Amino acid sequence: MHIVRIGGASTEQHSADVVGAKAANLARMAALGLPVPPAFVLPVRLCANVIAGNPHAEHDLRDGLKQGIAYLEEATGKRFGDRRRPLLLSVRSGAARSMPGMLDTVLNVGCTSSAVQGLIRATGRPRLAWDCRRRFIESFAETVLGIDPAPLAARLAELTASEGAGSDRELDSEAIERLAADERALVEGGNDEWLEDADAQLEAAARAVYRSWISERAQTYRRLQQLDDLEGTAVTVQAMVFGNGGLCSGAGVAFSRDPSTGSPHPMIDLVLDAQGEDVVSGRRTPDTEETIARALPTITSELSDVFSRLEREFGDAQDIEFTVEDGKLWLLQTRAAKRTPRAALRVAIDLVHEELISREEALARIEDLDLVSLVETSLVSPPTPVAGGIGASGGIAVGRAAFDSDSAQRLSATGEPVILMRPDTSTADVGSFAIAAGIVTSVGARTAHAALVARQMGKPCIVGCAEMAVDGAADRAMLGATAIAGRDWITIDGDSGKIYLGRLETVVTRPQAELAEIESWRAEAHQPSQTKTGQRHAAHH
Repeated sequence: MHIVRIGGASTEQHSADVVGAKAANLARMAALGLPVPPAFVLPVRLCANVIAGNPHAEHDLRDGLKQGIAYLEEATGKRFGDRRRPLLLSVRSGAARSMPGMLDTVLNVGCTSSAVQGLIRATGRPRLAWDCRRRFIESFAETVLGIDPAPLAARLAELTASEGAGSDRELDSEAIERLAADERALVEGGNDEWLEDADAQLEAAARAVYRSWISERAQTYRRLQQLDDLEGTAVTVQAMVFGNGGLCSGAGVAFSRDPSTGSPHPMIDLVLDAQGEDVVSGRRTPDTEETIARALPTITSELSDVFSRLEREFGDAQDIEFTVEDGKLWLLQTRAAKRTPRAALRVAIDLVHEELISREEALARIEDLDLVSLVETSLVSPPTPVAGGIGASGGIAVGRAAFDSDSAQRLSATGEPVILMRPDTSTADVGSFAIAAGIVTSVGARTAHAALVARQMGKPCIVGCAEMAVDGAADRAMLGATAIAGRDWITIDGDSGKIYLGRLETVVTRPQAELAEIESWRAEAHQPSQTKTGQRHAAHH
């Protein structure tokens, strides 16, 4: 069984068809000398056979994990499941084409009770150690065991309220330790060996990631994006770096250019004292620029330097996931940024002007864009908005309010446009995204997976609308002081993040300057071939 190793002295490049796009790009970043935690990869070709229970694939899986752990222990100087210097792992997916949020991830694998004590010894931070333990239990229980996460979430909410804390970030070490014990009691029953067996955790997590390839949401996404020819996912196992170690640490997602408008300004979302799933899941609203600047004053300039190098390497706008551990930046992923059609046009033109790609390449990238229908919609004399959030995907959407996926599907079936309004969104909502005219969430970030998918589909989207409180059971919501019911007409502005009552009048404009530039490139591209054709005809005569 051959595994691919990433980091250390290796600068070898790998095909995305073999190791998945995520791992292929990790290897390229590591080869550039960028800070990437060491990792190893189980290949795409194992996916279907592991799901089918093929005995040879089972052997390869176990053999690959054994080789990989030996590599990571050597690379980090830590030991998996150790009582003194424990190695914790992330187990992540990676198909040949990006499928943001559609496949599973398990973090903090190897966080046994012994490893908790080892983390406390190694770091002197009991809160970090117990926070990793409770996060592991939550992640493993839901993703690997298929346990309903609601009781765990309820226990967290109860404890946070009883401690008088605003969020789990404000819980102290003793409270987090109690939470971990309570969550363990909630998931115990039957075979609980996984709780204290690091190797069993890793094997089960790798299987779960492979198995997520055939989940309903992943199959729906592949169908919507015409990706049904993909063979499966790889499994990337990487040494954990910890964004949940205090306010000089955090997890984030950043775009090298605005994925909604295409403007050449980075978009950075960071949650301090957090791990990656807090950001990409959309369950947390990011910290403000001012808070981040105080805690990590150099992070924006560091990311700008990273973006410059990555855009030169990949020749495209990038979307990265990163962790900051005690002030040190670590890169966990980069990929071509999903973007709205209007952003795709702007980015293609700007990359030519910056001499990062040729005109021919730019024309090829926008070949599938319907330039004739590429318009920018704005409101005519908008009234005072009833609520506001963060604009995550630009454009205007007008439709009837729906507060869950089933209501959205029913409304859409009658031919009515729908605005999907949710406390948060998960990528399990991808089917209702496709039929919605626009999307609004109470929490979440511009860079969460749900916002990413909305932009890719060209859907106006507002996130982090704290003024919106949705009561799905009663089919109603509060927008600030204003009550709305299901089927009420709503207008949203995905650029400004503002929400209005009723059906507002819109005006449509076209990006004439950009379209004219593209037309001039196309004319020049055809000119030489026409001239040569004329010369050939003249020669025949």
